[in-house]
Amino acid sequence: MLVVAALAVAQVISLWLFADERSLAVRAALGFEAAGRAANVARLVEEAPSDLHLSILRAANSPLVRFDLSDTPSVQHTGHSDGGGVEARIRALLDDNFSRDIRVELHEIQGQILPLPHLSPGMAEMHKAMMRGELSAVEMNLSIAVDGSRWLNVGTRFERPPFQWPFYSMLTFALSAGMILVVVFWFVMTRLLGPLRQLVAAADRLGRGEDVRELPEIGPTEVRDLTRTFNHMQDRLTRFVADRTRLLAALGHDLRSPLTAMRVRVEMVDDDETRDSLIASVEEMQSMVEATLTFARGLTGSESPEVVNVSSFLEDLRKDMVVPFELNGDRDYEARLRPHAMRRALRNVIENAERYGGSVHMHHELANGEVVMTIDDEGPGIPATDLERVFDPFFRLEKSRSLETGGHGLGLSIARTIVRAHGGEISLTNREAGGLRATITIPLAETNIAKGE
Repeated sequence: MLVVAALAVAQVISLWLFADERSLAVRAALGFEAAGRAANVARLVEEAPSDLHLSILRAANSPLVRFDLSDTPSVQHTGHSDGGGVEARIRALLDDNFSRDIRVELHEIQGQILPLPHLSPGMAEMHKAMMRGELSAVEMNLSIAVDGSRWLNVGTRFERPPFQWPFYSMLTFALSAGMILVVVFWFVMTRLLGPLRQLVAAADRLGRGEDVRELPEIGPTEVRDLTRTFNHMQDRLTRFVADRTRLLAALGHDLRSPLTAMRVRVEMVDDDETRDSLIASVEEMQSMVEATLTFARGLTGSESPEVVNVSSFLEDLRKDMVVPFELNGDRDYEARLRPHAMRRALRNVIENAERYGGSVHMHHELANGEVVMTIDDEGPGIPATDLERVFDPFFRLEKSRSLETGGHGLGLSIARTIVRAHGGEISLTNREAGGLRATITIPLAETNIAKGE
């Protein structure tokens, strides 16, 4: 539309300029024609006997130009409002080298005027219709000295041509605009927006941890370069994650073997108290190893994302959990989730709220194109300086080393990893009424976006 608008503005300016040029050209042609006739009549008057002068003038007169011989010039001044062009043409036709006096006067006639005064009534009406009622004119008067003492006075009046919209100019504009629209639409929609939309969708899926196929490199050079860079970035990220997963798998295998051997050796300790203490330490180490490996893998595994109804998903979670919590929401909508991973993230947050805050209240709603879930508890809250630190791995507000009271300090870290892998975010805030609020946002599924929700 911008291209077509620019073309329309250029077309209007062009028509206006050329219409003005047309008007100037017509006026110049009429002026030079009148000047030529005046020069010819002046030559005839000078060369013919005096008794033929009136006949010459009658023959030269027309509805457009009037001639008259007089002892005084009709143009009193000697300046040239036309820049001297008419005078120069007359002198050239008369072969005159400034030996005679030639005066030219041009002026606009303002206001509504009738056609030329010498036209018949029928021709006047036809002329008025032809000029579309726009009757503005330029009057030119000439005074040419002839025979030394007499003056040939010439008067003519020609109307300014009315502004017209040439049919073929409009037709060419319409054809040009149509062709530009077709070409631009094809280029923008197919060559530009198509690849960019694929790139946006692929980047969104990659940010959620989904598998993304290599994108075809199509479109303009800049878009192809961008697609090629994205493919390279995706390949590097995939290799990095795969290498890290293999490294962690090998590390887990290598750690399990010595821990198992230690457990066997511990069973051979005779002192019961020492044996129980060592067994508890080995089991804690094994649990920490498993938790660490699970966290480091991002908990995405090979689970495929699914489009689920948020209300039904949360209601099923409430029924399955041992920890009771209140659940309410205002409407049904869908989100694209990895159900098992998201269950674990929500379970960690809810269990954390129940452990430190007592009763738990959960609310979900749709806001600003995202699913917003809030989990409130009735506990003492968290110091403002620790609201972000609690998401760090192995960070525990509870300073004892007991797994019964504090766990490993990975619950919220795992929850944030899962939520961010879904393209969302999780944050903690202290409520004014007391207690802690966990806010989780998840993007809507494409089906909701298509509906305009």
